[in-house]
Amino acid sequence: MKSFWKQGEPFVWVTGAALSVTLLMAMVLIVVVLVNGLGVFWPSKVATAKLHDGGSVLGEVVRSEAVFEGEGERLQFKIGNRELYGLDFRWIDKTDISSITYADDTMVLERMEYGNFYGRLIGLSPEAQAVSGGGDAVQQLRQAHAYVMQQKDQLEELDDELASVNYRMDQLQRKEKALLYKGRSPSDPEIQTLRQKRNGLTEKFQSLHQRQMKQVTELRNYTATFTDISGTDRDMALMDLVRFYQPNSMSVFSKVRYYLIKLVELLTGSPRESNTEGGLFPAIFGTVMLIFIMSLFSFPLGVLAAIYLREYAKEGMVVRMVRIAVNNLAGIPSIVYGIFGLAFFVYGVGGSIDRLFYPEQLPTPTFGTGGILWASLTLSLLTVPVVIVATEEALGAIPAGVREGSLALGATKFQTLTRILLPMASPGIMTGLILAMARAAGEVAPLMITGVVKIAPALPVDGNFPFLHLDRKFMHLGFHIYDIGFQSPNVEAAKPMVFVTTLLLVLIVLIMSSVAIHLRNKMKKRYTYGTF
Repeated sequence: MKSFWKQGEPFVWVTGAALSVTLLMAMVLIVVVLVNGLGVFWPSKVATAKLHDGGSVLGEVVRSEAVFEGEGERLQFKIGNRELYGLDFRWIDKTDISSITYADDTMVLERMEYGNFYGRLIGLSPEAQAVSGGGDAVQQLRQAHAYVMQQKDQLEELDDELASVNYRMDQLQRKEKALLYKGRSPSDPEIQTLRQKRNGLTEKFQSLHQRQMKQVTELRNYTATFTDISGTDRDMALMDLVRFYQPNSMSVFSKVRYYLIKLVELLTGSPRESNTEGGLFPAIFGTVMLIFIMSLFSFPLGVLAAIYLREYAKEGMVVRMVRIAVNNLAGIPSIVYGIFGLAFFVYGVGGSIDRLFYPEQLPTPTFGTGGILWASLTLSLLTVPVVIVATEEALGAIPAGVREGSLALGATKFQTLTRILLPMASPGIMTGLILAMARAAGEVAPLMITGVVKIAPALPVDGNFPFLHLDRKFMHLGFHIYDIGFQSPNVEAAKPMVFVTTLLLVLIVLIMSSVAIHLRNKMKKRYTYGTF
């Protein structure tokens, strides 16, 4: 028994058990997210519940639970029709329900506002009937809605043109302010030329806007009338309907097609309904771009700092204190980095840039406010200690004989570093980058005060010069989870999107980490076991 303890077998078993528990917890977390996230977009049947008191409820049965007293069960119905009832969900005891049926003609409408509508189609307006090709009422609705969506696509192209004209007007106004700030007279020919151009763009903008309003007014005449379970009629403009379907009569193929359409919308569309509906493309783009920019700063800085500390700095009190400081920086709460980023990058560096290069725009800030550049730099400071420690450990693991042999063969210290040491340490350096990206992807607190927003009016990348706008604010999946999970006025309606967003964030981290791990393994095979 004494030899059993001396050999350390119990500690081996404890270590293995701890690893197993950690992996099990991670798997349970991923499974919970998958189960709750993947089933969100599958179309559920809509039930019609007749109550003993003579009333009726129409909606999706979301979940059931035991009554508080322990007797019986109650069902949660997603009843939608928020503008009529003021709520999306309703709990009903099973004992109060006399019957539940599933009518084939029940229709679910996904709208731009007010969430889903559950009801039945009554008819179409004359304008909508005129553009439909015949058939029953549902077929006419599909044809009319397809026509309206085509016209709406043209309106979106008009929106893009309006945004482009507005951007050019803003740039001309900035140039004019810059000239006036330098002391030019308002009657200066160059300023007059700028004003003439801006006046021409203003006229074009107004013309496009009037054309847009006219088309919107015409499209709003294409309406359909629906009735809810209580018999209340509701006229809806077809341009406000995202899509509609009859889940109780859908085949498996139709449900799969609807599910794929929703997935495509999630990955490519923009959010709506206070971020609880629609797509997540701006948040996905912002998250990936943030991690990419952060890596461009933290990776080179961390590697260079580690090389100096390990290969060039002389061991002493100063180097030991620097290493202690680096290790302590890795444990500082992220919100502290956010406060530092706000004070140093946003107000300090950004404010100085505004005073030096954009004084004519003050007090309106250009770079002296939150943006994706300052958020990336803040996360770079947050993650650079991880890269430094990992790189130092990788360089320190290389035997001293390798360095001595290279120097003995006539190589300089720099040649030894670049041709021998860094290639051999590259797997460990990539490990530091993987850990840095994984930590940065999940951080939210520093971003909340350095540039992230609930809804970003424009992406940091667009077709306007200089194409990359690092001063713009951005959306982030982590903040999106916080926003809809804790700040949404309708928590129950936002809950499905919380799981979907969490699943997307986990997938992005896994994909980016997997690519980095693949590169690390290739480097390990080449530089550890191969030739240089």
